[in-house]
Amino acid sequence: MTTKIKKERKHLLSIYYTAGYPYLDSTLSIAEELQKSGVNFLEIGFPYSDPVADGPTIQYSSQVALKNGMTLSVLFKQLQSLRDKVQIPVFLMGYLNPVLQYGVENFLKSCQEVGIKGVILPDMPLYAYENEFKPLFEKYDISLVFLVTPQTSEERIRKIDRLSKSFIYLLSSNSTTGKHLNVDAETEAYFKRIGEMKLNAPTIVGFGISDKNSFENAVKHTNGAIIGSAFVKQLHNSDEYLKKIKPFIEEIKK
Repeated sequence: MTTKIKKERKHLLSIYYTAGYPYLDSTLSIAEELQKSGVNFLEIGFPYSDPVADGPTIQYSSQVALKNGMTLSVLFKQLQSLRDKVQIPVFLMGYLNPVLQYGVENFLKSCQEVGIKGVILPDMPLYAYENEFKPLFEKYDISLVFLVTPQTSEERIRKIDRLSKSFIYLLSSNSTTGKHLNVDAETEAYFKRIGEMKLNAPTIVGFGISDKNSFENAVKHTNGAIIGSAFVKQLHNSDEYLKKIKPFIEEIKK
């Protein structure tokens, strides 16, 4: 198992969902169903009490997950059987504060033990990674996924590309999650500019991807896209949430 998303692959679909939502023991069953439905890789979010970059849908799922009793310790216990059931790449995504509380080295060691090879920590400063945490990530062979926004300079993007061992997460905008992707001329130019940089790492778009149309617009100049809030909504208020997964993914990929 590797987190290396092959550069030549196109139209890759990733799904984000919150661990412990809608129920504490939902995490693995959702992952299994997503794999069966043809998703290329997964991002499992660990909840945090102050998810400032997330829109209302993911904020709500985090609140419910925390009330359900989800913590990093619980999540890693659930993921002990992950690789018996799920073979596609799986990333963990969340805020830095819970990782610091858990202990960065303990977190990376736990990731290694359950077969997680990459993590996305949007509020991890690049300088902190380079100057403090990079040796630990390398010790446990865990890749850190870096984020790029429309305002990120070319110099910084080139630096991120040199450091990246899996993929680069392209934020479609600077808004919170859950906003619909509006591919106007400016956004189109941003995606095209990134594509023309011929980066070594694959590029995957996140924020605002919700349906087949926004997915196809997002992947014109990139390797793939991530759907988060629109998928999490499918899990809301339904005891048959697993049955909703396959039709949702088929609608995106048809």
